[in-house]
Amino acid sequence: MKDLRGRVAVVTGGANGIGLGLAERFLQEGMKVVIADINEQDLARAEQSLAASGEVLAVTTDVSREDSVQSLADAAVARFGGVHVLCNNAGVGGTQRFDTVGQATWEWTIGVNLWGVVHGCRIFLPILAAQDEAYIVNTASMAGFTSGPYQATYKATKAGVVALSECLANEFEIEYPHVGVAVLSPAYTSTSIRNDERNAPPGHIPRAVADPRLNERRESVYSTLEQEGISPAEIAGMVVAGMAARKTHIFPHPQWFEAWQQRVDKVRSQL
Repeated sequence: MKDLRGRVAVVTGGANGIGLGLAERFLQEGMKVVIADINEQDLARAEQSLAASGEVLAVTTDVSREDSVQSLADAAVARFGGVHVLCNNAGVGGTQRFDTVGQATWEWTIGVNLWGVVHGCRIFLPILAAQDEAYIVNTASMAGFTSGPYQATYKATKAGVVALSECLANEFEIEYPHVGVAVLSPAYTSTSIRNDERNAPPGHIPRAVADPRLNERRESVYSTLEQEGISPAEIAGMVVAGMAARKTHIFPHPQWFEAWQQRVDKVRSQL
């Protein structure tokens, strides 16, 4: 997709971070934008800040729930008549030892990071397929290509997003050739993911309580994200360029390929 003017984008997790960056860039490109987020206060703030740049609709959405994503789709179509770009971007993090992660945390992480993408792709596909041209961009992470310790929940879900996106890209080339699919896989990006637990459901034990031994490691990760991470605006620019080039993979941090290669070499060494 090279000309985004007049088209409609839906961005989940759109009140902060990469999602907000995408919404801002899409408005600059002349699009109409629907932002979705579970946090009503953040969503209202984002809607107000974006309104001066173009047409914006904010819809409170829990992407882990099928009915909530369906309501998002209905609201987008009711307001703008269709959707051309879907960014399944909502996500939560997690640095924690496997034996300290409870069932509620697993269900929450899988619900947002993986089911949220599945719900978005499945529910919006008929709407996207009805357009002359459309694109799905699923936010994964370089964590989906690596397998280091203490991020089993996060990495498992992001690897799932990578696999799902690649499968859909290959399938849609046959079934829906006018609907592109890309997986966005950033590494260190300056976002507010350190605050993801504010939206956690009942039953989730805060990571600092469930696994205090990793508090220093978590703080180091968050500090690196905030101080050294690239900006959401840079990510958004890469997404726009990636759609124009009909890319399936958008890698904002190519230097992380070395970590991916180390994983491949480790597997090969055992053949």
